[in-house]
Amino acid sequence: MILVEIFSTPGCGRCAQAREALKAVAERFSAVRWREVNILDELDYAVDVGVLSPPAIAIDGELVFPTLPGAERLRQELMGRGAREL
Repeated sequence: MILVEIFSTPGCGRCAQAREALKAVAERFSAVRWREVNILDELDYAVDVGVLSPPAIAIDGELVFPTLPGAERLRQELMGRGAREL
């Protein structure tokens, strides 16, 4: 199972739009679990992962995208990690 975590804050319009598009990509893979992390609630965890500013994406606990990637870039990253599309 690959864990994809998106770090964002409530009320961030840019975060919300991108989050939905990227979540749709992640949900096309059978072995991917999507988790939304509110950095206001989990600040210590966000800092441990290395998030400097939201929105950002970590995969399996590693900060892979300090800024949000495009949907195709996320898809390529997941495929490179062995995930298979449904």
